Amino acid sequence: MDNYTCTVCGYVYDPEEGDPDSGISAGTSFEDLPDDWVCPVCGAGKDAFEKED
Repeated sequence: MDNYTCTVCGYVYDPEEGDPDSGISAGTSFEDLPDDWVCPVCGAGKDAFEKED
């Protein structure tokens, strides 16, 4: 699974870690995050994230 980086603040969503503070379990791919999920650091939406190479 790919990591995605927030273009606003640089936060990296790592699917192996998930986002436990937002109730997202480890192993959840970026594509499977809810549409209303936001960056836990700056609050940017999913559309502000880019896939890492």
